[in-house]
Amino acid sequence: MARIVSLGSALQDVYLIDRDDLRPTTIGEEAIFGNVLVGSKVDIDRLSYEVGGGGINSAITFSRCGHEAICMTNIARDSAGNAILRMLDREGIDSSYVEYVDRKATGTSVILLDAKGGERTILTYRGASEKFSNFSEEDLELIQPDWLYVTTLRGDMDTLLRFFEKAKSLGAKIMFNPGKGELKESKKLLGLLSDVDVLLVNKSEAAQMVPGVLLTELLYRLNNYVETVIITDGAMGGIAGRKVTAEDGEAYRFGIYEDKSVKDATGAGDAFGSGFLAALSAGKSFRQSLIFASANSTAVVSEIGANRGILTGREKLHLMPIQKI
Repeated sequence: MARIVSLGSALQDVYLIDRDDLRPTTIGEEAIFGNVLVGSKVDIDRLSYEVGGGGINSAITFSRCGHEAICMTNIARDSAGNAILRMLDREGIDSSYVEYVDRKATGTSVILLDAKGGERTILTYRGASEKFSNFSEEDLELIQPDWLYVTTLRGDMDTLLRFFEKAKSLGAKIMFNPGKGELKESKKLLGLLSDVDVLLVNKSEAAQMVPGVLLTELLYRLNNYVETVIITDGAMGGIAGRKVTAEDGEAYRFGIYEDKSVKDATGAGDAFGSGFLAALSAGKSFRQSLIFASANSTAVVSEIGANRGILTGREKLHLMPIQKI
């Protein structure tokens, strides 16, 4: 099995779950939680405290699948930070590189969730996960990881560059799932991709990085920067391809693993990306890794919470729509 470092945010997720008052109201092409009036008092059916964030969710997948998982994230010395540490301990994740941040509370998301339709609105206080410049890439020298898995660092391109260059100097591979902050720095982002081995983005994010409308052209253009690219497209599935050599490669169009009702979409992207890497680094084929990624994502959205449904890699998976192109 592999030694994998997850670098990203840690949040306490507070769910406010209701079946009636949070029903969405459609206005044009948008939807709002229309039954919640300013100044009103709303009774919520259920309250749930969970732990999430890209750094946490991905590390849980790696650990459950038998890998040595190390989490690098920021928390504060408060109850939310303690909840995150307890979660890491329960999941067998190395928390030696979790840093405490002063004068900030641990990041927290309040998630308004419609229990009937699964629609949600997320109010996020980034807190300790707002910045990542306090991390030292020299810690990778001590860890000696096989993979560095990085979710958004909120546009901190300098920290990304430091960690990417150090990881490559150590012979570690990198999987990267950028966010809004990195996409705003498009030129710097494209420059970083030369160090990335696997890139995960959704369709709209891919279109912000390279010209194109169709998934195939977006994949082709991103493959010029990164050997392995995965582009997801919501309920339509997605596309993935890798260039083994200039003459040889493989690409797949894939659908969703199961057409199940979505209870909570929080963490779906983290589950897909970390599921892919967990399978790939365990020796599974490219195709098998995509199937496990899709299954992991489906399992997560079938539960409330960003990581409750994460798989272990020991499940027997069924067939799904996936076609080599």
